[in-house]
Amino acid sequence: MSIETVRGRHVAILFDGSRCIHSRNCVLTHPDVFVPNVDGEWIHPDAEPADEVVMTARMCPSGAIRYQRLDGGEEEPAPIVNTVRVREDGPLAFNAPLKIAGEDAGLRRTLCRCGLSKHKPYCDNSHIEGGFHATGEPAPKKSQALAARDGVLAVEPQRNGPLKVTGNLEVVSGTGHTIDRVSETWLCRCGHSGNKPFCDGSHRKSGFEADGV
Repeated sequence: MSIETVRGRHVAILFDGSRCIHSRNCVLTHPDVFVPNVDGEWIHPDAEPADEVVMTARMCPSGAIRYQRLDGGEEEPAPIVNTVRVREDGPLAFNAPLKIAGEDAGLRRTLCRCGLSKHKPYCDNSHIEGGFHATGEPAPKKSQALAARDGVLAVEPQRNGPLKVTGNLEVVSGTGHTIDRVSETWLCRCGHSGNKPFCDGSHRKSGFEADGV
């Protein structure tokens, strides 16, 4: 799927439908900018001030919506705190300077944790049709504050196994509670762990198969 680019006077919106997980942050926050359920043009960058459009774009968890400033304004900065949010019955939403399988992957991506995606390691919404159920509010662990909270985050999908994540990271619930603070961890992507979002080795018993680095 090609990237749709819509230029306004002050900001251009780039939409990549292959990344979209239909979180609906865009159409709920500014339905005048991102107009749902219409034929033809549905993105209107000039309907709100540029800073409002930019804020809404940054709320897109998958990076399906990105932007370019045309007015000399600041492009999207790396977050001060690297996070992965555990979405209820859904994927892992990363916000960090990402390298996924060794490739630069931007600042916002959603990775499959149900094991059903046909576009692994990325989410393709298969969790909906597959009836995946997993809490977005796991119990927090005791953890120490990290010496640094930003920097490049490397995500390496393991062949037939979990996501190995290396770098400063706060694992966060869907409602914003910190679950764990880590500099290295393994996150479940087979959908079977009894300790979600973390791997507990269940991929071996379930016969999970997926490419890896």
